[in-house]
Amino acid sequence: MNQSVVLSVFLPVSLGVIMLGLGLGLTLADFKRVLVYPKAVIVALVCQLIVLPIACFGLCYVFQLPPVYAVGMMLLAASPGGTSANLYSHLANGDVALNITLTAVTSVLAILTLPFIVNLSLAHFYDAGTVLPLQFDKVLQVFAIVLVPVTVGMLVRKRFPNFAERMTKPVKIFSLVFLFAVVGIVAVTQWDVVTSTGMTLTAPVLAFNIISLTVGYFVPRFVGIEKRQATAIGMEIGIHNSTLSITIAMSAALLNNPQMALPSAIYGLIAFITAAIFGVLVNKTK
Repeated sequence: MNQSVVLSVFLPVSLGVIMLGLGLGLTLADFKRVLVYPKAVIVALVCQLIVLPIACFGLCYVFQLPPVYAVGMMLLAASPGGTSANLYSHLANGDVALNITLTAVTSVLAILTLPFIVNLSLAHFYDAGTVLPLQFDKVLQVFAIVLVPVTVGMLVRKRFPNFAERMTKPVKIFSLVFLFAVVGIVAVTQWDVVTSTGMTLTAPVLAFNIISLTVGYFVPRFVGIEKRQATAIGMEIGIHNSTLSITIAMSAALLNNPQMALPSAIYGLIAFITAAIFGVLVNKTK
């Protein structure tokens, strides 16, 4: 497959399908549920938007990552929870309703927080003038690729609820297929880089994943949030939307840097394994 076709067509379409699938499973009640779980949502957002970026920033220095991978790591940290978190939360006896609410809220907030964190990272890790930050028009593109398909999905669910219900499972399956396809495309198009730096990136990515799961579960438990909700938050924070961060990194209209997508590609594979182990361990913990 021609790389330009991958960047301009397949990646946006893949992300669009995933976000559309998210929208098919959402209603306005999912946003209103913030009022039902205010403490859990606030704690989750603090962990997601403040604690994890700070932890990821520290990992970039601990592992002495080159600027391109440091920004890629921060892009991953700034991405919202992935739709797969709902499935893993269900399997781990988490509060799936809370997962759905958190995915909805963090996906909307990412329109603002993701460009902000990425631009700060670009300014910090690169010398002045060597890279262009995400300008306002690019922020609008992030807005479009995240919110438009979600909104369309929600409208379809409201107008054709039975159809949306039937399509939810197939779209989830397609989303997983697209995720692995996107990871595969990154590996193929950047194979030389993957083979030369894969082990260098695996350690910090794995460390960030473990920190994400740990913070997502134990911080809520420490402040008194019950186990099912803490499990949901752990999965939500531990499984990032890798497809979104890969698309932003590789898109010619956005960051246009495939190497920045490598941390997210590695994370996309690691997270499914660690999340399963995390679910087993949580269920064994009294």
